Amino acid sequence: MSEPSRRPRKPAKPYRRPQKDPVRMLAFEALRAVDERDAYANLVLPPLLRKAREKEGPEKFDARDAALATELVYGTLRRQGTYDAVIAACVDRPLREVDPPVLDVLSLGAHQLLGTRIPTHAAVSASVELARVVLGDGRAKFVNAVLRKIAQDDLAGWTAKVAPPYDEDPEDHLAVVHSHPRWVVSALWDSLGGGRAGIEELLTADNERPEVTLVARPGRATTAELLREDAAVAGRWSPYAVRLAEGGEPGAVEA
Repeated sequence: MSEPSRRPRKPAKPYRRPQKDPVRMLAFEALRAVDERDAYANLVLPPLLRKAREKEGPEKFDARDAALATELVYGTLRRQGTYDAVIAACVDRPLREVDPPVLDVLSLGAHQLLGTRIPTHAAVSASVELARVVLGDGRAKFVNAVLRKIAQDDLAGWTAKVAPPYDEDPEDHLAVVHSHPRWVVSALWDSLGGGRAGIEELLTADNERPEVTLVARPGRATTAELLREDAAVAGRWSPYAVRLAEGGEPGAVEA
C-alpha cells in the first residue's frame, strides 16, 4: 500500500533582527520616565536630546530627529486621555491589565496614526519594530494587532465612537474628546458658566502644539544668527523673537 502524498513544508522564514530606531527609542525612554518616576517630560526630554546630539554615527540626532522626538513625546502625553480610550476599545482586557511599557508603545503608535502625518504603514511598522526591541517578539504581535485596529479610522472617527454622547454627559464627552482630566473640564465649565462653544475653543487651544521660540538677547546674539537654524522663522510679535517652526531643542542652539 502506497503512502499518502504529503505537501512539502514551506521553509521557515529566517529570523530578522529588529531594527532599532533611535528617535522612537528616545521617545519611549522619555515616556517610561514619566510613567515610572512621575518625571516631568520638559525636564526629562532636553538631556536625552542633548545626549543624542553628542553621539557619533547613525544614532546622532540632527534637528529633524530632535523635532520628531519632541513631537512624539509631547504629542503622546498631550492626547493621552483620548488615546487611552481608543486603545481600551481595541484590546480584550482592561487597560490596567496591560503592562505599562506595552501601553507606552501603543500610545506612541496611536499618536503617530491619529495625531501626525506619518503614513499608516510607517507608523505601524515603526511601532512594531520598537516593540520587538523593547518588549520582545511575542508582545510585538499584540502591538501589531492593536495598532492595525486603530488604523481603521481617524481621530474624529474614534472620538465619535469612544466618547460618551454630549447630551448624556457633556463634561465626560469633552474630557475624552479633548484629552483633559474631567476635574479640569468641570472647573472650566464652572468658570465659564457653561456653554459648549466657549469651553471647546479653550480646550482645543490648550491642545495646540506650542512653538519653540528663541529670544535674541542684545549683545549676546542677533535674530540674523538665530534665523540660520533649521526651519527658523521670524517671530510675529517681537523683533527679537525667532520661532523654530518644526520644534527642536533650544539648548542646542549655539549662543
